[in-house]
Amino acid sequence: MNPIKNHSGFTMVEVLFALVTGLVVMGAVYTAMITGQRSSVGIEQRVAAAQDVRASLEVMSMEIGMASFNPNFVPGVWLETGACANPSANQGFRGVQVATANAITVEMDINENGVVGDPNEVIAYVYDIPNQRITRSTNCGGAQPFLGETVGTQGRSVRVLNGDPAINIPVFRYFDGQGADITANITAGLPGAIQNIRRIEIALVVETENADPATQQRRRLVYTNGVILRNHAFAG
Repeated sequence: MNPIKNHSGFTMVEVLFALVTGLVVMGAVYTAMITGQRSSVGIEQRVAAAQDVRASLEVMSMEIGMASFNPNFVPGVWLETGACANPSANQGFRGVQVATANAITVEMDINENGVVGDPNEVIAYVYDIPNQRITRSTNCGGAQPFLGETVGTQGRSVRVLNGDPAINIPVFRYFDGQGADITANITAGLPGAIQNIRRIEIALVVETENADPATQQRRRLVYTNGVILRNHAFAG
């Protein structure tokens, strides 16, 4: 009698099936990892952009809200905006010496010494449309990057898009004590328009500098804030 033979092992079909199944599983895991990584990068970009915009808007609101602070009611305290060396010819403008849709220069006597011109008492914000950024300068000094670095520099997390023809939203809008929009009056240079400013609305339309790896689209953000000029009506 022949002994019973016990054949063990896998057929070629079974081996091939196992290999194909393993490759499919590994492909799915790899795809999930890449998708998760791209999603994580996109979230990080949005968070960084949101943090930059919120912090910038908070600083702008705080400083612009101090415009015309003149606790000692010193006459002739406001300075020209070119070099901050001479009294302004527009003393009636008080602490809002420049007011346009894309630029504002505010002045204040922060240290209450009756003189404007100490550090951070003359502040200018300008929307640099070609470079899609907001700059800030103090005491008539050179403009410094504030929100959105110069194109091509490291650390540029957002582009400021207010001036894009498809968007065309002013960075600054101006309102009187009754809530009427007087931006057009100020732009036209009508007498008394700047003196009548009681609230300024700041709008920042931005998008992330880099496209979201998951969607290949830049994420767009819009932030606004209204600033009450509590000192502007009483600055003298």
